[in-house]
Amino acid sequence: MNALIDAAFTRTRTVALAFVMIIVMGTVAYISIPKESEPDIPIPVIYVSMTYEGISPEDSERLLVRPMEKELQSIEGIKEMRAVSAEGYGSVTLEFDAGFDPNQALQDVREKVDIAKAELPPETDEPRVHEVNVALFPVLTVGLSGNVPERTLVNIARDLQDKIEGLSGVLEVDIGGDREELLEIIVDPMVLETYNVSFADV
Repeated sequence: MNALIDAAFTRTRTVALAFVMIIVMGTVAYISIPKESEPDIPIPVIYVSMTYEGISPEDSERLLVRPMEKELQSIEGIKEMRAVSAEGYGSVTLEFDAGFDPNQALQDVREKVDIAKAELPPETDEPRVHEVNVALFPVLTVGLSGNVPERTLVNIARDLQDKIEGLSGVLEVDIGGDREELLEIIVDPMVLETYNVSFADV
């Protein structure tokens, strides 16, 4: 170790030149490397959700989860499989090994789900395959509020949605909090009798 230090002191110009070159190359590398505030990192998780209205958690495990697990467990590269059974709902979560190919994994899962559909009860809704992708998470949230009717806020939000989706680089804009408008008609029987109108005519 002492010999290395002595050699460095005896060759000060060479050491200084090497030090300058390291600094210059590091600066160039720092400038040229692409940088992102929120890089797209593939998460090795895909989950399948199934819904069957009114089914109990026990039946959900027996009729929904187990047939789906049986098909999905044959996919290569699965690190861990977890399942959830609840009333009217069942899901299977697959965690893949690091370095997995997300496109191939998603294709394999969809193929196995199509096969498992034949084993599910006929009343089961179409199973949905979800990919956990941070790029699809919202990166900007805008809140609208004011002393105006709710319908006015919804109209403003829809107008903003069209304008923001027209911007380059914007994938999708979702509106949350708007309620579906319903029209309720309450018939007064006394009025119908006055005009000689029966409920069958209404």
